Amino acid sequence: MKFPLSLALVSIVVPALGATYSQTDVITGPEFLKNFALEDIVDPTNGRVKYVNLATAQQDGLVSSTSTTFTMRVDNTTVLDPNGPGRNSIRIKSINTYTTHVVVANINHMPQGCATWPAFWEVDEADWPNQGEIDIVEGVNDQEPNMYSLHTGPSCTMPSTDRNQTGTVLSTDCSAADNSNAGCGVGSSDSNSYGPAFNLMGGGWYATERAESFIKVWFWERNDDSVPVDVANPGNTVNTDKWGTPDAYFPDTSCNFGTHFGSLNMIFDITLCGDFAGNPAVYEKSGCPSTCVDFVNKNPSAFSEAYWELASLSIYQ
Repeated sequence: MKFPLSLALVSIVVPALGATYSQTDVITGPEFLKNFALEDIVDPTNGRVKYVNLATAQQDGLVSSTSTTFTMRVDNTTVLDPNGPGRNSIRIKSINTYTTHVVVANINHMPQGCATWPAFWEVDEADWPNQGEIDIVEGVNDQEPNMYSLHTGPSCTMPSTDRNQTGTVLSTDCSAADNSNAGCGVGSSDSNSYGPAFNLMGGGWYATERAESFIKVWFWERNDDSVPVDVANPGNTVNTDKWGTPDAYFPDTSCNFGTHFGSLNMIFDITLCGDFAGNPAVYEKSGCPSTCVDFVNKNPSAFSEAYWELASLSIYQ
């Protein structure tokens, strides 16, 4: 969905204030399959995957749940025919859509490994990019840190400076039509925010606030003493004013959010290779072996860690 561009310096300004939001949903364990639907579609990012339906996913053990976790994974047993379909994988989309809201994702494990391109994001697939896209968790080939970004229709940009965030500006043009759809990105300030490092520490929390005039994303590691109480222990409300400086801050100063962002679904997916992870320059830079597609075809056991384990998704409006 994006490619990192040149870095820019970040400066600090007076933050835009958040608000108190009331809980509307807490999704855990088997509740994920009641609140999300599997999308057995052709991967729009040209990945070396075949997204499967629920019956196939359950039969092949690609989705599972306990009372406190939901897991979705890539097939890790099949050697692929190079002329056949891609590796079986999972893509889930929320049944509900959201405008202004807060979502707290408590994640124990994210997909890792060469060729992997996992993402947790919000989008209106039927009218992309005109209704906007918010990428909360995204990366490729185990290359830390996490990247946050927006993708929109034309005439939406972010400032390169004067943003109250701890992350680093990667790009400022949000239009999907520009810069090979790089979007306007921010690199996390925490190297443990993505990939093997994230998994090694037992995961953590991503919290996103979409307000009328800004979008903010925070990240806390699992054992971070500064994680807010209302994030670590979801209750009836959250107060984002007490969460400190976000990792990423996207203001509406040069982007009309009312016309660039509509009612969006939440999506978790795992693709392999494709337009980003499989781009030869990106794949080779990561130090991964062979070519991306050849690696995926021949090495099923390499994807034993290519899975999401979600503890909960708490939504406030």
